[in-house]
Amino acid sequence: MKNLITRFKNDESGATAIEYGLIAALISVGLVSVLVIFGPQLAGIFTSIGDQIP
Repeated sequence: MKNLITRFKNDESGATAIEYGLIAALISVGLVSVLVIFGPQLAGIFTSIGDQIP
C-alpha cells in the first residue's frame, strides 16, 4: 500500500497534460486580446490595400 501511494505521489504524467493545456489557453487569450486591440487598425489596412487593387 505504501508503494502504491509513493508511485501515485511521484506520477507527473497528468501534470504535463495540464501544463500544455494552460499554455495553449494562455496563447489563445493572448491572440484574442491582440486581435481585439489591433483588429480595427488591421481591417483599415486591409481595406486600403484592397481598394488599391484594380
